[in-house]
Amino acid sequence: MKKNCLLRLAGLLLVALFIGSLLPVSSMAAPIKLSYANFPPAPTFPCVQMERWKKEVEKKTGGKVVIDTYPGGTLLGAKNMMDGVIAGQADIGNLCMAYQPGRFIVTNATALPVGFPNATVASLTLWDLYRKHNPKAFAKVKVLTMFTCAPANIYAKVPVRNLEALKGLELRASGGVAQVLNALGATPVAMPQSETPEALQKGVVKGAVSSLETLMDFKYAETCKYVTIFNGPVYPFAVVMNMEKWNSLPEDVQAVMDGLGTEQAWWTGNYMDKHVDKSVEWSKKNHNIEIIKLSKKELAKWNKLVKPLIKKWITRAKAKGLPARAIVRDIRVAKDYHSRF
Repeated sequence: MKKNCLLRLAGLLLVALFIGSLLPVSSMAAPIKLSYANFPPAPTFPCVQMERWKKEVEKKTGGKVVIDTYPGGTLLGAKNMMDGVIAGQADIGNLCMAYQPGRFIVTNATALPVGFPNATVASLTLWDLYRKHNPKAFAKVKVLTMFTCAPANIYAKVPVRNLEALKGLELRASGGVAQVLNALGATPVAMPQSETPEALQKGVVKGAVSSLETLMDFKYAETCKYVTIFNGPVYPFAVVMNMEKWNSLPEDVQAVMDGLGTEQAWWTGNYMDKHVDKSVEWSKKNHNIEIIKLSKKELAKWNKLVKPLIKKWITRAKAKGLPARAIVRDIRVAKDYHSRF
C-alpha cells in the first residue's frame, strides 16, 4: 500500500513537471530590470518626467519591465551621463546637452535665441529636429525622448523695461543665456544656482535670468520683485539608453518605449509650463511681483542685438560640415507650427 502511494505521488509529480514545461516561458520569466540615472534633485522637472516615464513603461508592459530610478547624481553625474550610459554604468540616463555644447551641436541649436514661447513648443521642436537630422552624436545610444526647460526670463530687484535699464546690470546667468545678456549690454555673472539666493541678498548680483519656476522653487520672488518677459534661450535635455541593452529588449517592450517618445516630450513641456504658471501666480499672490512685458518696438531692438549670435552659430556649424542654415530653418518652422496649437 505504502509503495503504491509513493509510485502514484511520483507519477503526479512527473505529470506536473510535464505540464509546467508546456507553459509559456514569459509567464514564468522574471521582469526585465532597468536602471535610470538622473543628475538633478528628485523634485525638479527632469526627475518628475523620469518618474512619469517609468510608471508609463511599467504599466504599458504589464509589469514585464521594472525600472529603478536614481535622481540627484546617485548613479551618474551631469557631465558623465552620456559616456556612463554608453559604458553601461546605467541602462538609461537623462542629460542636459547644454553642458557639452561642442558635442551636441545640432540639438543644442534649440538653445539659440529664437524666441520660444514656452517649454511645450520648444520640447516638440527639439524632438522634431532630432528625428529629422538624426545627429551622429547619438549614434552609440538609443534616444528615448527629448525636452527642454521653459524659456529664460529676467527677474531682478529693479525694473527692466528697456535696454537702458539692462545696461551693465549684474545678473546671474550661464551658457547661452550669458551670451544673450552680453549682446544686450548686461553683465552676466556665472555662479551655481545654489549660491544665487545669498548673492542676491548680499547685492553681488541684482537679479538672475532663468526659467520662472525658480521664483517659487528657489524663493527668488522674496527678493526680486520685477520680472521681464523676453523669452530667452531654453536648455535642451535628452533621455538615452545603452544600445546593447536596447537591442536585448523584446520587440513589444521596444514598441512601448518608441511609442512614448513624442508623448513624453509633450508631457514634460506641458508639465514645465504649468509649473511656471503656478510659480508666477504664487509670486504675485505672496510677494506682489510685477510682470513686465516689452512693447513690440522694444522687443524688436532686443532681437536685433541677439541676431548676430545666430549668424555666428551658423558660421561655426557650417565649418564643421553641418547643414547649419537648414537646421535653424527647421527650428523656426517647427516652432511656428507647434505654436499654433
